[in-house]
Amino acid sequence: MDTPGLFDFPPTSRLHDERAAKIHTILSPGTPPRPTGLGPAADYSLAHHALEGAETAARSGERTAFDWYTANPHAHAAAGSTPTVLGPRVVVAPDLTDLPRSPISDTPYYVLGPGTGPAPIGLRTLAAGAFTMAADTGFGTLLAAHAVVVVLLRTKQLGQTLDSWTITRLPGTVFLDHIGDPVVLARDLIHEAGHNWLNDALTATGSKIDDQAAFYSPWKQSVRPAFGFLHACWAFPLTMLYTARVLEHTDGDVRHFLTAYLDRQRDLLAASAADHPRALHLIRDEGLRERLTAVHRQALTL
Repeated sequence: MDTPGLFDFPPTSRLHDERAAKIHTILSPGTPPRPTGLGPAADYSLAHHALEGAETAARSGERTAFDWYTANPHAHAAAGSTPTVLGPRVVVAPDLTDLPRSPISDTPYYVLGPGTGPAPIGLRTLAAGAFTMAADTGFGTLLAAHAVVVVLLRTKQLGQTLDSWTITRLPGTVFLDHIGDPVVLARDLIHEAGHNWLNDALTATGSKIDDQAAFYSPWKQSVRPAFGFLHACWAFPLTMLYTARVLEHTDGDVRHFLTAYLDRQRDLLAASAADHPRALHLIRDEGLRERLTAVHRQALTL
């Protein structure tokens, strides 16, 4: 499979350009667009941070914060950027008390703002190493466009549950626990970037998934709406493909951990095989449907 070609999806590229320009017009009407220099995907992702920050500041009457966001429509000025093989990324490690819950998200989240600073150098080096591992195994295109802002959360031990997530209001942003190993962090970056990719692709193609349709999810061990089922049948196979490719570059405990992970995912994915084609019929866009089919089928062969 040509993994880089898989993730190039013209409707999504158009979405990034159009949404970034629209947000700039909202935040700074009457002024020309000011690209970040990090590329259209970064402009799109960072613009959503600025929009979210400005909306929150406006609702709470925080004029200084509101003025900062309108003056910094890409919201990365304070955080700076971390060099990686995929270009500059924004890598932060906020205090967990700075991750509130609110009506916009069932999970905690973090918005870049005037108080944001870069993650410590060790964590930035860790993230850069993870981007290298992902790029070397064919996932550079995915992460370049859909993992622009990396929010590193808790440091855990190998074998502990690693929580990670995305929220639709902050596309291109990923929230992740880590164990301090770039190989494992790359796996989780790919998983969450995959969710961002699919959200953008569904939006870009105007795909509306019937919220009444539901399928049994082996990962959740419960019946889930088609939207969640399709997300799982895309994001987990991506991590399987990555894991299979990276195993030869690992040893010791990390190799044992990833081997066990891949074995477990094989069983879970196999349990989704019967329902996946039926769920795909809910997606009308042929190009998107073909990509979801290709990844699922390839992972089933591992």
